[in-house]
Amino acid sequence: MQDLTPDLCDNFEGEVRWLPLTMQDFGGRDIFYGEVVTLRCFEDNSLVRDIVSRSGVGKVLFIDGHGSCNRALLGDQLALLAQKHGWEGIVVNGAVRDAGALRTMALGVKALGTCPIKTVKRQTGEENVTLTVAHTLVYPGDMLYADRNGIVFSKEPLDLSKL
Repeated sequence: MQDLTPDLCDNFEGEVRWLPLTMQDFGGRDIFYGEVVTLRCFEDNSLVRDIVSRSGVGKVLFIDGHGSCNRALLGDQLALLAQKHGWEGIVVNGAVRDAGALRTMALGVKALGTCPIKTVKRQTGEENVTLTVAHTLVYPGDMLYADRNGIVFSKEPLDLSKL
């Protein structure tokens, strides 16, 4: 399968919400989906390490960096940790770095762009909170589906066998 979200929008029109935000693909997996874990932080990725150190099987981390691309909230080391713990993907409303290395990993990664500068470490942020990104609510526990066409959310898991 090369495209997922157009089929989801066609077959589950009343059950999905589209994130109207253009993001770039950086990970080695172009299609990924899972239960949303949210994190709100600004130019500090301290809590990202804590979260991706836990089991992420069937989950996608959605990091709201408030759209800042002044510091990278994800790089190769944290992505490797996420891959090791089974995360399906990571979406960053902000920047990533180590783009070449990210492309080689079996992990879905979407972000606004890149920045070579690491974050400050203040241990700040809020986990599992409702986010508002591009006028779209992102709830912890929602299902996120992503591919090169974009990102859609649903309240409940969708039956992909119906596609």
